[in-house]
Amino acid sequence: MKLNPAARMTSLDLFCRVVDNYGDIGICWRLARQLWQEHGIVARLWVDDLESFRRLCPAVSLTTAVQVIDGVTVQHWTDGVAQPCSGPVAEIVIEFFGCDLPHAYLAAMAAQVPAPVWLNLEGLSAEAWVEGCHQMPSTHPQLGLMKHFFFPGFSPTTGGLLREAALDAQRQAFQTDPVAIAGFFARIGVTALEQAGCKVSLFCYPEAPVAPLFAAWEAGTAALTCLVPHGVAVAAVTAFLGRAAEPGAAATRGALTVRVLPFLPQGDYDRLLWACDVNFVRGEDSWVRAQWAGKPFVWHIYLQDENLHHKKLRAFLQRYPATPALQQFTLDWNGADGPRDEPFAPQYWHRSWEHLRCESAEMTAHAHEWQQQMQQNGDLA
Repeated sequence: MKLNPAARMTSLDLFCRVVDNYGDIGICWRLARQLWQEHGIVARLWVDDLESFRRLCPAVSLTTAVQVIDGVTVQHWTDGVAQPCSGPVAEIVIEFFGCDLPHAYLAAMAAQVPAPVWLNLEGLSAEAWVEGCHQMPSTHPQLGLMKHFFFPGFSPTTGGLLREAALDAQRQAFQTDPVAIAGFFARIGVTALEQAGCKVSLFCYPEAPVAPLFAAWEAGTAALTCLVPHGVAVAAVTAFLGRAAEPGAAATRGALTVRVLPFLPQGDYDRLLWACDVNFVRGEDSWVRAQWAGKPFVWHIYLQDENLHHKKLRAFLQRYPATPALQQFTLDWNGADGPRDEPFAPQYWHRSWEHLRCESAEMTAHAHEWQQQMQQNGDLA
């Protein structure tokens, strides 16, 4: 970006402790880059798990405590770091998902006049209660610092969704360019024959019922290629391949080809979502990017105690214009529909998948309608 060198720029410290391996750092990395590139905010990203970060951003060094990537200063946040900075604290401080800030940093915030803008960036939810809690203040009991809760969401009274200014134009240019799509697929190892059939990306948590779905696809009548990032659904993918699920490994049985991809940087993962016919996504970051892809998607929500995630899942399905087949498939994929008369055997998944295929055009139309609706809520950054 081009900025006036004489202009004074706002500083930001964004703190991220990785809980969900890739969703947490994925969100924070996108946000930090966007705030710098589009708003000129000098961002420093504090992250405790550089290994997960490097899978999304290969430029990350695991042995460098402080590094600058794409204009963002990345600081390895370890327990041994008592005070994140020797100079003044940032003017904007964001803690992601309630991670506790270092005590020394909080004390430095309290000593700064004026005090920094302090935000707690919460997890994305479609539940109605988040609308009433968005921007709610909270005062630190000892230091008197004011913190505000910031809730991403799906309505004008929430914080919206992360979306770079050029994202939609980039997506449309890519999706209307067959040469670009073919070139991208070739670059990640997808053959011309595989490109000619149905292409599905699969990103899920370990408890997803991948094995019976693979069996259903294998017994199907239409060729289908499932593209799986390295390290995802390892047991089911290894069993299908008959060997280790390493990047580049692939096998075809019946109508199904399973191909293991290297873990893609965020830009390439976006292209994968744009290019595939159906996307299975998980957590928050890939879930949001699937919504901006304009393609049918199945969401695997992060597991929570007492099945609280099922409540969150249903709240989203009540908002999202899912077709009946997509709604049922998503509930079943998450084990959210309770006991059924028949087990989730391959034949069940086969019928469910065929119902999805029949609603393909309707699902795609709904995905585009949803995009337009979400764009009207503004951009989170």
